[in-house]
Amino acid sequence: MDNEAHDRAGTAEREGLSRASSTDALARQKFACPACGAEAHWNPAKKALVCPFCGTESPATLQTRGADTVIVEHDLAAALRDIPDSKRGWQATKTSVQCRSCHAISVFNPDRVGQRCEFCGSAELVPYEQVKDPFSPESLLAFAIDESRARDLIRAWYGRQWLAPNKLRLRALTDTVRGLYIPYWTFDAKAHAIWSAESGRYYYVSVNGKQERRVEWTPASGELDHEFDDDLVAASTGVNPSLLRGIEPFPTSSLIPYDPGYLAGWTVERYQIDLLAAAQRSREQMEQQLRSLCGAAVPGDTYRNLNVIATYRDQTFKHILVPVWLLTYTFGSRVFQVAANGVTGRMSGQRPWSWIKITLLVIVVLIILYLINSN
Repeated sequence: MDNEAHDRAGTAEREGLSRASSTDALARQKFACPACGAEAHWNPAKKALVCPFCGTESPATLQTRGADTVIVEHDLAAALRDIPDSKRGWQATKTSVQCRSCHAISVFNPDRVGQRCEFCGSAELVPYEQVKDPFSPESLLAFAIDESRARDLIRAWYGRQWLAPNKLRLRALTDTVRGLYIPYWTFDAKAHAIWSAESGRYYYVSVNGKQERRVEWTPASGELDHEFDDDLVAASTGVNPSLLRGIEPFPTSSLIPYDPGYLAGWTVERYQIDLLAAAQRSREQMEQQLRSLCGAAVPGDTYRNLNVIATYRDQTFKHILVPVWLLTYTFGSRVFQVAANGVTGRMSGQRPWSWIKITLLVIVVLIILYLINSN
C-alpha cells in the first residue's frame, strides 16, 4: 500500500464530521420490559430479550438469518480512502470507558455502572471520549451459550490442567465469568500466485556399507489461484491474542445482520485495531497461507529457495462482533485469562504451573527410564 493510501486512510479516521440524523434517531432505541419497564437483556438460553428483574420476555423482534439474508461486505480500497459517518456508531445509546491497566475500551449501556474492567479486573477506569464514533458493525454472532454452560466448560477445562495447582479448580466456582462482544474484522480476496523454487528428490547411495540420503535439485515453477473468505483479524486489546486464536474459528457463515437488541445487557469492546492496521495483518496472514499452498504445490520430496509473487483482487471487508465468555483471575501475583467461544464453546486459557507436580513427573520419568535401561 502506498503512502498516499496511508495518508488518506489516516485522514478518514481522524476527521471530526457530524453523524447523520437518522443514526441519532436509532441511538435512542430502547428494549423495555412490557411488564415492569426495566431494560430487557438478550438471553442466550431463551434466545430472546428477557427482563433480568421479573423474567418477562420482550415481544421485540430482532434481526435473524434466513435463506435470503445478505451480509454486507465493503470494498477495501474504497473504504481506506473514505469511510462515511453513516457507517459509524452503535445505533444505540452507549457509554465508553478505558482501562488504564490493559487499555481496553469497553462500551456498555449508560444505566450500568462499571466498577472494574471486564478484561483484567482493574478498578482504574476512566471515561473515554472518542474524537469520532467507531465504524458500525453491520453483522454479528449472538451468544448461543449461556453463563451456566460457560461455567461448566470452564470447570471442565480446569479439570484437564493436571500440572496446575490443585487450588486452581476452585476458580471455576468463585470467580466472575463475563460475557463480552469482541470486535473483529473479516477480509475476503481472490489471489493469484506465481511461484518458483528448487524441487528436491531424495535418493540413496551406499557409503562404506551404509545408506546415505542425498538430494537431487531441479528447478520448478507454477501458478495457483486461491479465494480467501472471512479471514479473521481480532480488533481486541482486552483479550490475549493467543486466547482468541485458540477459540477460533467463529462460524461466520451464521452471521446475522446487526441489531442492537442482541447487545442489550452486554458489554461490547470498541475496536482498537483500526481498518488499516487490520488490513495489513490480514495481508500478512494471506501471504503466509499462500506461501504454504505454493510450497505444497512444489513437486518432489522437499524444496528450497521458494519465491512467491502474488496479486489480489476483489478485496472486501466487514466489521463484526463475536461473543466470548471471559474469566480473568489472579493466582499469586499474576493475572490469567480463560476464554470460551460464545457460539461453539471452544476453550483456551492460561494457567500457572505446579512445580511440585512437575518435579514428581520428572522423577517418575527418570525412574521409568532407569528401569528400562537396567533391563
